[in-house]
Order: sequence, then C-alpha cells, then structure tokens
Amino acid sequence: MLETGWASILPPLIAIALALITKEVYSSLFLGVFSGMLIYTVCAHEPLIAVFSHMFDMMAQKIADNSYMIVFLALLWAVITLVGKSGGMLAYGSWAQKRLKTKKKTLFATALLGTLIFIDDGFNCLTIGTVMRPIYDRQKISREKLAYIIDATAAPVCIIAPVSSWAVAVASEVSENNGFHAFLSTIPYNLYALLTIFMVVFISLTGFDFGKMKKAEAEAAAAGNEMGAGDEERQAGNGRGRIFDLVLPILVLIIFAILGMAYVGGFFRGVPFSEAIGYYPTAGLSLGAFAGLAAAFILYIPRKIMKAREFVEGIVAGISNIVPPMLILILSWSLGGVCRELIGTGEFISGFVAAAKIPFALLPMLVFLIASLMSFSMGTSWGTFGILIPIVTMICHETAGSAMLIPALGATLAGSVYGDHCSPISDTTILSSTGAMCNHIRHVETQIPYATLVAAVCAAGYLIIGFTNTPWIGLAAGVILLVGALTFLGRRED
Repeated sequence: MLETGWASILPPLIAIALALITKEVYSSLFLGVFSGMLIYTVCAHEPLIAVFSHMFDMMAQKIADNSYMIVFLALLWAVITLVGKSGGMLAYGSWAQKRLKTKKKTLFATALLGTLIFIDDGFNCLTIGTVMRPIYDRQKISREKLAYIIDATAAPVCIIAPVSSWAVAVASEVSENNGFHAFLSTIPYNLYALLTIFMVVFISLTGFDFGKMKKAEAEAAAAGNEMGAGDEERQAGNGRGRIFDLVLPILVLIIFAILGMAYVGGFFRGVPFSEAIGYYPTAGLSLGAFAGLAAAFILYIPRKIMKAREFVEGIVAGISNIVPPMLILILSWSLGGVCRELIGTGEFISGFVAAAKIPFALLPMLVFLIASLMSFSMGTSWGTFGILIPIVTMICHETAGSAMLIPALGATLAGSVYGDHCSPISDTTILSSTGAMCNHIRHVETQIPYATLVAAVCAAGYLIIGFTNTPWIGLAAGVILLVGALTFLGRRED
C-alpha cells in the first residue's frame, strides 16, 4: 500500500460528487475507480498503461472475493422472480391489502419485518422489498419511503443483533480476551443504530415526512409508482397462486440460510453458533437461496402452477434482472479496494485520530465523525471499523484509559453504519434501492436528510457520553433532541 496523502480521498469524493450531480451511478463509480488507479500508478512510478491493467485486476479480484455474494444474489433474485410468476406475490398482496388498510399500518409492518430479519443486511434488503413492494404500490406509498425503511432496518439492526454475521465481524476486530462480550457492551453506546430504529418507528406511526421524501410521497400519492425493469413480471401471476406459494419458498430460504451459515461455519462440528454464522455468511446464504429455489420447484411444478420450461425461464429472467445492480456492486467493491488496499484512504483519515492530542471527553464524538467520513467515502462499514477499531483500542489503552474504550468502540460502530447508510457506493444502499425497485440516486437523495438528522443528534449524544461515561443520559438526550427536531421541521414545512 502506498501513502498518497490528501490524494487518497479524491477517488471516493469524485465518485460521490459525480453520482449526485449527474444522477448516473455507473460512470461515476467507474471514474472513481479509474482516478484511484491513476493516483496509485503515478505514485508507484509505473507506466500509464498499467492503470487499465490494475483496474481490471482489481475488478476481477473483487468478483472472486465476493463470488458467493454474486451466487447468492443470482439465486435469490431467481426465487423472487419465480414467486412473482407463480402468483404468490399477487395473492399475498390481496391478503395483506385487506389487513394493512392504512399507510401507518403498512409502514409499521415494514419496520417490524425489517427488525425481525437481522441475520444479514443484504438478505434483509431484498426479501423485505419483494414482500412489501406490491402493497406500497397499491396504497400509493413511494418506493423511496420503502427503500428508506429497508435501509434503516438493515445495517442499524444487524449491528446491534448478537446473532448476526456483523456481531462476529466486530468481535473478531476487538483485541480483547472476550471480543464478543465487548461487542455486547457497545450496544447501548451505538446511538445511531438505536435512534435510527426509533426514527423509523416514529415516522411510521405519525406519517411525518420532510424534504425530498415528502415530495416523493406527494408524487406517489398523486400518480402512483413507476414500474421498474422486470417489475410487472414479478407482480403478475397466473391466478392459480396462493399465499403459501410466496411464504413457503421464502420461509425455507430463511431457515436453510441460517442452517447453511451454521454448517459452513462448523456449528455441527462443535463451533459456537454465534461464531459459526459469521465465518462465511454468504456461502451459507447461497445454500439457503438454493433450498428456496428447490422448494419453489417442488411446490410449483407438480401443481402445474408453471411448466418446467417456464420455471427455467424464470430463473434466467431473475438472474438477468440482477445484472444492473450487480454491476454497481462490482464497481463499488473495486473503488473500496483501491481506497483500502492501494492508496490508503482509511489510514490517512484515521491518522488524524491517532496523531491529534484529543481531550478524553471529546473522543467518542470525534471518533463518530471520523468513522462517518471514512465509511461514507469508502462505502463500507465493515472496512471502516476494520481499520478504526484497532486504532481506537490502541488510543484508549495508551492515552485515554480503558474506561473510554467501550464508548469509543460504540461510536466507531455507529459512525461506520451512518456513513454506510448514506453512501451512494455502499452495497447496502444499492441493495435497498434494488429491493424496493427505486431509482438509486433518488433513494440516496431522500434518505440522506433523515440519516444526517439522526447523526447530528448522535454527535450531541456522544459529547454528553464523553463527559458522563454512561450511555443512558446520552441516549435519552438523543431521543428528546430527535423528537424536538422533527417537531420543529414539521411546523416549518407546514
């Protein structure tokens, strides 16, 4: 890895700025990767032709590193498409429409479902989008709102769920005798996750909106939602489908995904469950998705819901529909790889924390801000806390004292999730817009004000925690400040 100084933050800034300005994410990400490789090639004193060689090497490496994620998404989208073709989604929509008769009930049901699916954030995004999207379309609730609730109950829920791949990833980064215990101790200090969940429940029950989200809701209420590529196919049915044609394949998928993660991680060979599911989660999820596909075959073909040829065509159509978001993921993985592995973006930003003489009481707030910037720039929360946790641990042990370790770690995780939540190049953000079939940039634009409001409240909460060294006062103050801010914004927009 090269030390490229200030130049290391240019690639993510270029990608993010171009995406927000041009509303076109593919070329923006590509130019971000290209600029990063150009900086690396120049600093390494290599010929300029090496820019392209390194760029495609990085893409190939990231495809290989995330091969199980690609397999999982392809299989999952095949299941989603087949469920739509079976008519199960249409039957569920009709059933839920009779029970979720109001917008508030629909929004709250989405939030509740997002909280219950806590094993993996990517699985959360695509599953909830598939199940709830037809209901949102019928009730003329915007896809932007669906994408926000999906995103806000993905990473923020996973980062405080003890039984999740995230818990094990965080525990493995903590250089303590019991990293999992340290993770559990950070949960009350993870203000962003807790306040984001509170925000989602508050908005769902009150129907409150502001900014571009309010405009999107007004447009959807007036004209409905625009169908995306392949969306009519997924919502159509042959009239013979039943609710269990939707529920059973997804239920099998969830159960076997959990069993698959446990199997791959060695649970049946004596490895603790909490460790096993985090060992190689995407491999286990792929097994679950294949089980869901097999369940759909057994359920549909004998009952003549569809012919074998239609079943295969549905698989191909599902995989075809995931290609555009998959391209975004590959480019974002490549950009993250350039920043982390070649030009040292994370090390440059985190160096400020290690080098600056920071008053102990300010450490949680400053760590939260640094983690937010890093995660937003690189589009990854895992990469951010992977870089920052060892540095924060070192700072607390050597300067601030171990009493500040857990608050600082909680702030690190919170900032990592906030940046990931907002970043247009984050895979969770991409999968949320994909699951909701919402324009990606529209999702980013409508979500940022909501997430940033929570983050601003969190910064104040961490300042309080730094002086009190207890999470409860900071959390209570955060709830009061958030409700006050939402009340003020409501009056202002009225």
